[in-house]
Amino acid sequence: MTLKTQKKIAAKQLKCGVNRIWLDSSRIGDVKQAITTLDVNALIKDGAIKAMQKKGVSKGRKRKRLKQIKKGRRKGHGSREGKKSLKKKLWMKKIRAIRNNLKELKNIKRITVPTYKDLYRKAKSGFFKNKAHLKIYLERNDLYVSQTKKKD
Repeated sequence: MTLKTQKKIAAKQLKCGVNRIWLDSSRIGDVKQAITTLDVNALIKDGAIKAMQKKGVSKGRKRKRLKQIKKGRRKGHGSREGKKSLKKKLWMKKIRAIRNNLKELKNIKRITVPTYKDLYRKAKSGFFKNKAHLKIYLERNDLYVSQTKKKD
């Protein structure tokens, strides 16, 4: 005799699928005699029938992949998304802003020419994220020409 009916009733009561129903093998006789919903509910309370835990998808592979990406791997041509032209446009917008800022600082003599050349090269290599980052870098490294030097 199969326990299909008992499993169906239990699944309805436990609000899960039939495949997730667990039956205690030592109390199979009691489960076979349970015909009504009340009988099945009593067995659920006793612990003879339970709902097994859902089987989820492991995040192990995802974590491993993210760790690799953090290290700078997995960035080849096959992994890139989005238009190439869009990335270029964003780069152009950023680099033009930084270069204009550098040019302005050089023209008003807030930075020296050698400093300008060095920062220009750094900007070209993608060292600065934006104008604010450039400003922070200048302040932290004392690259601004002081006001007393400027008057001389």
